[in-house]
Amino acid sequence: MRRGLWFWWSTAGALATVGYYLLPRGSLAASTLYSGIGLCAALMIIVGVRRQRPRRPGLWYLFAAGQLGSVAGDLVWQYYVFVLHEEPYPSIADAFYLAAYLPLVLGLLQFVRGRGRGDLGGLIDATMIASGIGLVLWIFVLHPTAAAEAASVLEQVISIAYPVADVLLLAMLTRLFVSGGARTTSTRLLGAAALLLFMADVAFSVVTLHSDGDGQELSAGWLMSYVLWAAAALHPSMAMRHPTATASAPRFRRARRSRRATRAARAGRGPLSLATLCSLLAPAMLFMPNVGANTVDRIAIAAVATVLGLLGFVRTSGLMRTVRGQTDRLQHLATHDDLTGLANRRHFESMLRQAAEDGEPAVVHLGLTGFKSVNDELGRPVGDRALLILAARIRDAVPSSTLIARVGGDEFALLLPGPASGAAEHLARRLADAMREPVHAGGHELLVGAGIGVAASGTAVGPEELLRRAEAAMYAAKATGEPYQSWSPTIDESAGEQARLGAEIRTALDSGQFRVVYQPIVAVPEGRVAAAEALVRWDHPERGPVSPAYFIPVAERNGLIVELGAWVLRTACEQMARWRRDLGARAPDRISVNVSARQLARPGFPHTVAEALASAGLPPECLAVEVTETAVFEGGRAVAALHELRALGVRIALDDFGTGHSSLRLLQTVPVDILKVDKSFVDDITGAGEHRVIAEALIHVSAGLGLTAVAEGVETAEQAEVLYRLGYRLLQGYHFGRPVPADEFRVAGPAVIHA
Repeated sequence: MRRGLWFWWSTAGALATVGYYLLPRGSLAASTLYSGIGLCAALMIIVGVRRQRPRRPGLWYLFAAGQLGSVAGDLVWQYYVFVLHEEPYPSIADAFYLAAYLPLVLGLLQFVRGRGRGDLGGLIDATMIASGIGLVLWIFVLHPTAAAEAASVLEQVISIAYPVADVLLLAMLTRLFVSGGARTTSTRLLGAAALLLFMADVAFSVVTLHSDGDGQELSAGWLMSYVLWAAAALHPSMAMRHPTATASAPRFRRARRSRRATRAARAGRGPLSLATLCSLLAPAMLFMPNVGANTVDRIAIAAVATVLGLLGFVRTSGLMRTVRGQTDRLQHLATHDDLTGLANRRHFESMLRQAAEDGEPAVVHLGLTGFKSVNDELGRPVGDRALLILAARIRDAVPSSTLIARVGGDEFALLLPGPASGAAEHLARRLADAMREPVHAGGHELLVGAGIGVAASGTAVGPEELLRRAEAAMYAAKATGEPYQSWSPTIDESAGEQARLGAEIRTALDSGQFRVVYQPIVAVPEGRVAAAEALVRWDHPERGPVSPAYFIPVAERNGLIVELGAWVLRTACEQMARWRRDLGARAPDRISVNVSARQLARPGFPHTVAEALASAGLPPECLAVEVTETAVFEGGRAVAALHELRALGVRIALDDFGTGHSSLRLLQTVPVDILKVDKSFVDDITGAGEHRVIAEALIHVSAGLGLTAVAEGVETAEQAEVLYRLGYRLLQGYHFGRPVPADEFRVAGPAVIHA
């Protein structure tokens, strides 16, 4: 381990101190070594300042000046002893000794002011400790020294000046040890140096007061004080600055402040306990023999006791204010969200219950859409930043009296005191407008939508039910794509119906009520069936045929779409394999199967596809999976699954192309082989409007990117003719054939386009 200069200096200083006692007592060599240690200490402090470049070099220069003043006193005293052969008291040496305390105290004052700024409690503790110990010094040192017989007034003044200087040093020491701030090695060395100086001075005063000794045995205290003062300046930690706050997320700043407050509270118990103990010293003095027997001591004890009592009262009041403040902060943390600072669900429900007792409040429930992909793809910091921006938008869009709460990861609730049904709908419209703008967070432009539900309380509607209704309306708005929805009984009826339908889907899967039908995709102009799309149908034993537009969304929501989709995939692959075996070259080139977002999100979906292909004995290039733009818009696992499928050799078709959020951008991120142009662009293709322009542009995009284009929803020969002239060679729609069971499917037909 590499040792620093401070270590080697401390070791050399300790050895020199031992060497001092090995030299003849009172000899010139011993005195020279004593002064040399002090002079080197002062020089080492200057070296430390030049090496470490501290933020406040002035206070260290004051420490160096104090050491030099003490060394000057030593040299003057040695001149008296070894040149003049005198030991006068007082002398000019005492002037240097006393003057040395001033820069030391001033330097310590600057040091503790920088460390304990704003720490009123620590200042009070330090004052109480200094007052208690100062009283002891007065009783046993200062007053006896002042009362002792002296040859002159000057001798008496000088004798008292030393303990008074030590009292000032004591005050700075106390403030140093109870102040806030980080405890560095340099700080500890500095405190130890000042403490040794104080203890040596007090011990010397006691020894000279009660005996005729010269106190040379105490020289080690002064010498090691020299050494440690310089070691503190040489240690690298003397240049360390106090930690400053960083620009991290609000909840991380709060967590750091909380940990810092906990450490400060633990560290503050010692000084507080010591201050309490010192406050008992004044009354304790009255019970000691021969103490307080004279008027001066009694006045000193009474004055200190009064000061300690007042300080104790102020300290207790400060502690009570701190406790109240911490209680308020804890209450705020318990009822508010860490990230946004909004109310949390617990607080919202409490305020909702109170509002329900006072009137008929309304609740607006807002749920973000597409937000999960932000956290998954861009990371939690970007997601948190986006939430902060959206929370600020919500605040700006509503009156200041409205209670806003974050009741879920990406859900917010607003409480309007009643009656407020009309105001709630107006507020929902304003929120919908505010959510339309993109969010700029972390260098990204994010489009985060929202579904908004409104519920107003009525007769016998409890607060929990009101919040549930608003949440149900929010999910209904998300399902329909409307900006907001107000709750009505039909929403619950629809939810109940969907729950029943979900149970029936489970039964249908178990009992084989579903069937797969196939719609041809025709190559023009020859009319050959180039591919087939597999579609699922449900023949309910009681309801009759159930539309896919009705049961597919329910299966998506309850997760049964995964099992249903896997069954359709296996069935379609097996049928395609049979066509290849039975029809040979006349069989379709491939079969297309629709895949939902829920299926793509499953980590094992590519493996499921590979198993279906292997089980049917179907080459991967004979299968195309069709995905919608909305299924892959959020990216993440869905896009990764498509890349894995492409690696297997499966073709990827982008269904309903042109109707999503950012169709052209998807072509850069999603591995696409086939573009299926949406029916909405085909319906009016025979006219000269914008649909024809878009359809023509899309065929050029496909050709330019090397993709295969399929036009969906072709219902008339005229539409087919126009699409062929625009460049489309694969068409799908009722004009060429409706979805039919496999045994009714025809793989060839007459030419349908006259080239």
